[in-house]
Amino acid sequence: MNATNDTSRSTELSLRTAAIVAGLGLLVMAILAAFANFSVIQNLVVPGDANATAVKILANAGSFRMGICFFLLTAILDVIVAWALYILLKPVNKSLSLLAALFRVVYAAIFAAALTNLFNALLLFTGADYLKVFDTKQLFAQGMASLGAFQSGWDIGLVIFGLHLILVGYLIFKSGYAPQWLGIVLGLLLAIGGIGYMADSFGKFILPGYSGTIAQFTFIGEVALIFWLLWKGIKGFDKRLN
Repeated sequence: MNATNDTSRSTELSLRTAAIVAGLGLLVMAILAAFANFSVIQNLVVPGDANATAVKILANAGSFRMGICFFLLTAILDVIVAWALYILLKPVNKSLSLLAALFRVVYAAIFAAALTNLFNALLLFTGADYLKVFDTKQLFAQGMASLGAFQSGWDIGLVIFGLHLILVGYLIFKSGYAPQWLGIVLGLLLAIGGIGYMADSFGKFILPGYSGTIAQFTFIGEVALIFWLLWKGIKGFDKRLN
């Protein structure tokens, strides 16, 4: 009897720890990514204007480097969150939980690889000595191309990330960790968020000049997931699955 109770407490601790790690990881990621994307990239990059972009980046090179570092930390946290969610959702369906984790890890790898384009853009805009053989306009144009390549790589990764969200939403719905109505709502919001990312990415790939921002209106499920994970981590899990 004591051994059974000890095992139950151990399982409870594991689930609670996984929920807290995932929740805190997602919260920190949201802060880092928001700063890097909105305060740095979107603030410094002037679409279609290489000269204006170069001037802004040269005047704020430190912020641009910090943005890259924040993005890199976000990619690392993505792997940690994938691991924590796998532990949390493994009792629901081990195979699907593993697949969801792999999708997030693959997304993180694609995103981290895309970050090399930001380093390359910074190098081109700042004009290292060995690049002086090239015309300034050529360097700036290549820098803009690198910025575009970063966004394209990110868009590819978001298709994979969308699949991850859909699977996580389904697993939470099936888990019984939340009241049925909450499981349905949270699962549906995450699935809608995943579809939003995929729709925006495929829109850019298929339709020239696509400027849709569906994901800006469907991300609410990710915010709800953060609060739910932290709440479950503090409150604990009443139901255990075999």
